[in-house]
Amino acid sequence: MNILFVIAGLVVLQIFLSRRQSKLLGLILPAISLIISIVIVLGMVGFSAHKTITANEIISENGEIIEQIETAKDNADDITTIILPAIYLFLLSNIPTIILIGIYFACRKKLKRAREIEKMNIQDLE
Repeated sequence: MNILFVIAGLVVLQIFLSRRQSKLLGLILPAISLIISIVIVLGMVGFSAHKTITANEIISENGEIIEQIETAKDNADDITTIILPAIYLFLLSNIPTIILIGIYFACRKKLKRAREIEKMNIQDLE
């Protein structure tokens, strides 16, 4: 239930910022959302591109280590195992960015239309 209030608050804040005179205020929340999605994707890529090291020990009957084998597997061998999920995650995490940009352009379009009508009314009075 609390998440719905947060989402509603963000939408109301985006509408408020988009209706301001300055064009840049309405781009603050979409920019933050884009940065967060980039950080998420970079974290996923960094985490999935690491090497996995497996250690195997062969121990004798008296408890001595006879042989120790370490194998390293590079998880970045196949580029599609990193790139395709990264693209998918980037698109998925940018859904809020797209929604916020849509709200921004809808509000700016209404403001532009209102300004044009106001200019027409002023010209009609002259």
